[in-house]
Amino acid sequence: MKIATFNINGIKARFDALTDWLKDSAPDVAVLQEIKSVDEAFPREHFEDLGYIVETHGQKSFNGVAILSKVPLEDVTRGLPGDDDDEQARWIEATVMGDVPIRVCGLYLPNGNPAPGPKYDYKLAWMERLQKRAEALLDSEEPAVMCGDYNIIPQDEDAARPDAWREDALARPESRAAFRRILNLGFTEAFRAVTQDAGHYSFWDYQRGAYDRNDGIRIDHHLLTPQAADLLQGCWIEADIRGREKPSDHTPVWIELAA
Repeated sequence: MKIATFNINGIKARFDALTDWLKDSAPDVAVLQEIKSVDEAFPREHFEDLGYIVETHGQKSFNGVAILSKVPLEDVTRGLPGDDDDEQARWIEATVMGDVPIRVCGLYLPNGNPAPGPKYDYKLAWMERLQKRAEALLDSEEPAVMCGDYNIIPQDEDAARPDAWREDALARPESRAAFRRILNLGFTEAFRAVTQDAGHYSFWDYQRGAYDRNDGIRIDHHLLTPQAADLLQGCWIEADIRGREKPSDHTPVWIELAA
């Protein structure tokens, strides 16, 4: 089973690009972030015609996450537990019923800038809630994947110019520490399980020719429970998508599981 996470930066702006990618790359499961659409306005029938089951958790103009799957989905839930007042659409999960059922959790973690400040406080609080959900997934002892745009640069090797990000919410020590606390519960970060060297990125800013200069950062991740990590057969970044017409500023990150 091939699962790709992809921040598309707006379904309306990226409709054609997303369609072409799904046809060309054909993920079994596509976990999308920043759909920037309410559920009713998402072009569900179009993607169903391409063979996908569509589940969304949308929000007008901002945020929004979705799961597109060629494999049946069960037990779909929306919203990260822990704060009933949180109205931001940043979390969706479902069980993908392949040969081995996989719990797939799609997330769009808050950016947190400017930091320090209220937005950064919200980011760290959201990560505390994420840790609790991660603990519950581990307790289930089932294969599970938490994937999406984490808005976290885990270490200096994940940025072309790490010094430029020192005070940014994506790389501040508190952000990295919160990410490590989740990893240290017993999760495997799929990309680093197969690739250790620097120079691999999943986001390039639209400004200053960042993609052409490979001035990027790696902020889109797959975190696997031990049961899912046992199924891991590969993880890679589909970087060339960023060079297509009207691209997202992110590019897909894939895992392949023996499921």
